[in-house]
Amino acid sequence: MAELAGQKPQLTPLLTNEALTRLERLRFQSARRFTTRSRGEHLAGRSGTSTEFCDYRDYADGDDIRWVDWNIFARLNRPYLKLFHQEEEMHLVILVDASTSMMADGKLEQAKRLAAAFGVVGLYSTERVSVYAFGQAGRQPVRLPPSIGRASMMRLFDAVEGIEGGGEVTLEKAAEALLRAHAGRGVALMLSDFLTFGDLPRAFNRLFGSGMETYGIQILAPEEINPDVTGDIRLLDSESADTLDVSSASDLLSLYQDHRAAYEEELATLCRQRSGRFLSISSRDAIEWVLFDLLRRKGWLR
Repeated sequence: MAELAGQKPQLTPLLTNEALTRLERLRFQSARRFTTRSRGEHLAGRSGTSTEFCDYRDYADGDDIRWVDWNIFARLNRPYLKLFHQEEEMHLVILVDASTSMMADGKLEQAKRLAAAFGVVGLYSTERVSVYAFGQAGRQPVRLPPSIGRASMMRLFDAVEGIEGGGEVTLEKAAEALLRAHAGRGVALMLSDFLTFGDLPRAFNRLFGSGMETYGIQILAPEEINPDVTGDIRLLDSESADTLDVSSASDLLSLYQDHRAAYEEELATLCRQRSGRFLSISSRDAIEWVLFDLLRRKGWLR
């Protein structure tokens, strides 16, 4: 059937054109500490030459006298230099967990939608955007090299749409592989269920130590959030194929919820301690609600 007159073709199956239009007006809210030296829209951790005042310091030989505050000099007979925030370019690195556990109940699809959305926000705000996806050991990971500007949007969509699930690579190994291919300071955004073996604190430390604030969005299936189980069951690990027989599973639900809440708090602490944020969502949550309601209320996007 011919397209309706005036109707734009869908740019990607991941997001509607209406959502893309709304994303154009949003910006990612980082802690504004880790940026590159290129010009951009984020306030850097050091002083610079924008018009937004941030502090004073003592005048030193060689400083530009144009930035001396002469009003203070007249009162104190001592020169102080005015400092300003410097607006610099942030590098947004999106790490998508494509391991086997992410293939359950739309978790990987939700991660791909979020990766596309955050990538669009970064490109529209002229930040550098990279995407890495890891799952199968030995398989070449999907990678979008550092890209900038809306002209890179279709490359972003092609990369994210091409992510396939399957494998058992841990986030620790994924972070190490990412850092072998990446250079630049900014934000590392991890999209994962975080149901992984390996040393998670080490993964967070490696990313933070390389100059990136660590953000995490946990994506869980509804049955992982509120399991509906009774009687005797057999649990199967989708990645290792290990099994565990459980009797009277209903008696363990309260313990499971306590453990899940404690694990979420552990992940949130790992992010907070490294200048980032953490959020847990369902794979069934509407992407428009996540982007334009939840993430805005939580201060991730503005």
